[in-house]
Amino acid sequence: MTVRFRVRGLVGAGTGRRGRPGPADVAGQVCSELALDLPDEDLGEYLYDCVDLYRMGSKPRCEEAEYLGMVQDAIDRIERGER
Repeated sequence: MTVRFRVRGLVGAGTGRRGRPGPADVAGQVCSELALDLPDEDLGEYLYDCVDLYRMGSKPRCEEAEYLGMVQDAIDRIERGER
C-alpha cells in the first residue's frame, strides 16, 4: 500500500540547495512517520484536512488530543522544513 500526502503550498521535489532535502522529501518523510504512528487512521490527501474536517467528540478525549496534536506537529515540522 502506498500512502501519498499533499501539503498546501508545497512546491518542488528532490533535493534543495547544497544537497539538502527538498520540501517534497521532508513532507514525504514526515507524512510517512505520521502514517506509521497512526496506522488505523485515514489521513487523506491533505494533512490540513485532518485538522479542519475533524469532528470533535468522535474519539475519546485523550485520543482526540493526541491525534490532533500529532497531525498539527507534522504540519508544523513540514512548514519549518524539519524532518
